[in-house]
Amino acid sequence: MAEQPSEEHRPESSSLPDDVWEKFVQDSERDIRASAPKEPSARARMVTERLRAMDEAQARASTDGKRRTGGKRKTAPPARPDGWRASPPLRVLERRTSRRRRIWSVAGIAVAVALAAVAVNPSAALSWLPGGLGEDGTPAAGATPLAPETGPPGAAPSAAPAGTPTRAHPYAGSPAARWEAGADAIRLPEAKAVGGVPADRIRAALTGTKEFLVAANLDPAVLRGEVPVKALELVDPAEKEYLDDLRDALREPTEQNDPVWAFTRFDPAEVELVGEVRVRGRMTVEAVKGTAGQAMIKADYTFVYPMARVGGGDEVSRAVVRRTVEVEAVDPARFQAAEGHIWITDVDGEISNDDCRDGDGVIRPQFFADRHRSPEPTGPKRDPYDRGRSLDGAADCGVVTRT
Repeated sequence: MAEQPSEEHRPESSSLPDDVWEKFVQDSERDIRASAPKEPSARARMVTERLRAMDEAQARASTDGKRRTGGKRKTAPPARPDGWRASPPLRVLERRTSRRRRIWSVAGIAVAVALAAVAVNPSAALSWLPGGLGEDGTPAAGATPLAPETGPPGAAPSAAPAGTPTRAHPYAGSPAARWEAGADAIRLPEAKAVGGVPADRIRAALTGTKEFLVAANLDPAVLRGEVPVKALELVDPAEKEYLDDLRDALREPTEQNDPVWAFTRFDPAEVELVGEVRVRGRMTVEAVKGTAGQAMIKADYTFVYPMARVGGGDEVSRAVVRRTVEVEAVDPARFQAAEGHIWITDVDGEISNDDCRDGDGVIRPQFFADRHRSPEPTGPKRDPYDRGRSLDGAADCGVVTRT
């Protein structure tokens, strides 16, 4: 407590008048009492505690069930319980784009005539198509393969030479005729240290991402509707909620949880693959802003599947599937990660030329005879080959302009 001025402590040499000195003493005492700490009342303590509890509850509610966007994961020493991860569970179904199909419009009349001619005599019918196939069924001119994609394209690819796809030439009339085929089309960028993550960890995450894409979208058994065992084994076991969702979807597909949003699957009793799967896309590595020891692998690929009806018929219908996958790579000195597995933080996609029906667990390419049995589209037109377009958007059943 500060010493209070008093008559005893008044300097003998002071020349201040008595009334001035008395006011000074009174003001000093008032200021000392006002600045002294006070014990809060019981009611004040109760209100403070209630507000603190409300703030904590609101903070928990704002993070539960939300997908992590990056920069929110806390660093920690490696001495943690087995399986520990700071990331919240993935909610893949919270972010997805509706499957899309091709809807025949006025142009469908001309296509119907072409298909009828193909059914009678494919090679002769295709000989008169501009830039199409000759009478011997060979391409009129060799197509130059496209260079690998290094960044988001500025525009959709130009129109391909006209042509009607058949079993012998499933990519006639498609920009994918110039794309690479199979797993070799998924190229990995050079593995360098990024965001405090060592190069060897970046390389492992890149390799695991490619293996997942191949296992989920190119494995012949998976395309026939079998369980994607390899793809499931690649996911970090600590992502239990995500793995449970995927396994539930495979066992019993529903509209809210359909396996086609992670795996490309067809009904082998209805359709069969009649050519190589063409692939185009890119993979990049980025540091996670605000957090040392984290990097994000971002993969964006489009797969084209030429399908024909089981049991005959020369008509080919192409399904176009675009997948985006984000995989996290971490510094083992800061975070724990399961060796030989990948931690998937986000999956998104778009399926073109489908029947727009969720919950059946397979992609059903639409043939000409199917056009009157499918739901009417409600969304805008889309070009499935436009890889510069964002996948963000509301769920709908739109119209694709080509396949």
